[in-house]
Amino acid sequence: MCYVYILQSIKTGSYYIGSTINTENRLEKHNKGYVASTKNGRPWDLKISQKYQSITQAKNIEYRLKRLKRRDYIEKMIKDGYIRMI
Repeated sequence: MCYVYILQSIKTGSYYIGSTINTENRLEKHNKGYVASTKNGRPWDLKISQKYQSITQAKNIEYRLKRLKRRDYIEKMIKDGYIRMI
């Protein structure tokens, strides 16, 4: 199983979208500064994660979500409690 997740920076309010096989471990790495792209936004809060059958499927969803770059769409997914594509 693999997950797509959305984090929110407590410091800046910005969002980060990623994928992983272990959300708890990955959140810890983000918050310890091991991920260059999220290092300056620490601390991070896990807002939502969704399970997918394969890493390929999760990476595809992650890529498509990152290309949207729409804060309102990300916030709606968090509010609704699930990740979906337009």
